[in-house]
Amino acid sequence: MFTDVGPLELVTLVVLAVLLFGPDRLPEFIENVTGFLRKVRAFSEDARQEVRTALGPEFQDFEFEDLHPKTFVRKHLLDGDDLDLDLDLDGIRSALDPRAELTELAEAVRDPAHDAPAARRVSLTKTPPAHTAFDPDAT
Repeated sequence: MFTDVGPLELVTLVVLAVLLFGPDRLPEFIENVTGFLRKVRAFSEDARQEVRTALGPEFQDFEFEDLHPKTFVRKHLLDGDDLDLDLDLDGIRSALDPRAELTELAEAVRDPAHDAPAARRVSLTKTPPAHTAFDPDAT
C-alpha cells in the first residue's frame, strides 16, 4: 500500500505524530485509526457481498478486481494466460507496421503490366495544350 514511502519519510511521519498527539495519546490514536480501518474493510466486504447476491447465482465468482483494465485484458483477451508470454516486441511491431503492405500496393500500382495505354492516361500535371492550326475563315 505504501510502497513508495522511504525510511526517512516514515521517520518524519512518526516524529510528527509524536509531536502532534504526544507520547501519552499516541497509542490510543493508533487504536482508533486501526479500528476505523477494520470497520471500513468490513463495510467494503459487506457491500461486495450485497452486490454479488443482487447479481444472482451466475455472478457468485465475480471479483471487482476483474474490472481493472489489465486484469480484463489478461482474462478475456489472453484467455486467462499470464502476461509473461515471451512476446516478441519486434514481431508485434512488424505485424502492426503497414509499410510492407503499402510498399506492395505501390509496386502493384507502378507495375507496367497494369498500365493503361499512354493515349488513355490522364495527366495530372498542367501542360499547355498542343497548338493546332487555326483557320480564322472557318469560323
